[in-house]
Amino acid sequence: MSKKDFENFFASLWNTFPHPCFVINRNLKIIDINVSSETICMTSKHRMIGKKIVDFVEKGSLLLKVIEQTNFKQSPIVIYDIDIFWGKKEIGKFNVHSSPIEGNLDFILLVMNLNPKKERIDKKLLHQNAARSVSGLSAMLAHEIRNPLAGISGAAQLLAQNAEPEDHKFTKLIQSECKRIGNLVSKFEIFGDLGPLVKSNINIHDVIEKTKDLAKAGFASHVRFLEEYDPSLPDIKGNFDQLIQVFLNLLKNSSEAVSEYGGYIKIKTSYQSGIKILSVNNRMEDLPISISIIDNGKGISDDLIDKIFEPFVGTKAGGSGLGLSLVSKIIADHGGTIECNSKDNKTYFNLNLPVADVSKGIITDYDIHKRLLIRED
Repeated sequence: MSKKDFENFFASLWNTFPHPCFVINRNLKIIDINVSSETICMTSKHRMIGKKIVDFVEKGSLLLKVIEQTNFKQSPIVIYDIDIFWGKKEIGKFNVHSSPIEGNLDFILLVMNLNPKKERIDKKLLHQNAARSVSGLSAMLAHEIRNPLAGISGAAQLLAQNAEPEDHKFTKLIQSECKRIGNLVSKFEIFGDLGPLVKSNINIHDVIEKTKDLAKAGFASHVRFLEEYDPSLPDIKGNFDQLIQVFLNLLKNSSEAVSEYGGYIKIKTSYQSGIKILSVNNRMEDLPISISIIDNGKGISDDLIDKIFEPFVGTKAGGSGLGLSLVSKIIADHGGTIECNSKDNKTYFNLNLPVADVSKGIITDYDIHKRLLIRED
């Protein structure tokens, strides 16, 4: 293919792409656009080329801030579900991908996807809000249940001392059920702990290794573990015990899904720049610490996968349905995100967490309850 043929091919490909695409330089000047940009923005290429994007987008808009962040950090950013006004007219909600062009960092490729994943983001926020609703209720329930439960258990012990031999099975049953309910109440108490987390700098591999040792000594003794670690990961700021609880729940969930023969759980860590979330104090937080837990078990059904982190939704019969909801709450309390996918007889739990002591850029006028910044590979 000659150079001219390649240029014609690229021009055809560029204009065939169904989403608006812009090439912008460091001074925010529009260098090139595709046909979809003209259609969606209702502005001709002739009017846009050579103009600055601030001529069409309001100053202080989130779109401009994302472009500025890309310029400053020289790393890609993806933002979901934002309202974009072009020439003071709202043209819709978009996913926006802003990325430096490899080989020429003076230019940015801006892609506006017309198919926002709003439903997915709303579900993520719904799961977190549901877990927090359980938090408020659980503190009261734990208190109201634990006190009479202690009385019932004590009475059963007294009855057992004077009971006829044939009645011992009933007193043992009462004590066993009291213990089971007590364990359930303990889980509720964790949900009800709304106080500030005591955090310290933690190496996530220390958490993973301790959890893995606990799992291999107990419920995951039949599982083959595979590791793919990035040893250069920086520390995170977190609560060691709560993170142990997170990974114990995830490993237990995976270990119960895999078979005794050929079953494995793979734990992978990596550093991924460009993954961001907007915190409750309106700061853009980087979430570069990526942890994936992958198993080759039976998978999770499509009708359950979207509800997996909701309270009282379980993957197995007889469970409380609180384990993964607790995981979601703890990760959210650590400023991170967790997602679950199941395909090709494999289940993936993907977590992203912030590093300890990093500088953060502030973004204002941004609604945390409707927007979530995530990057996808």
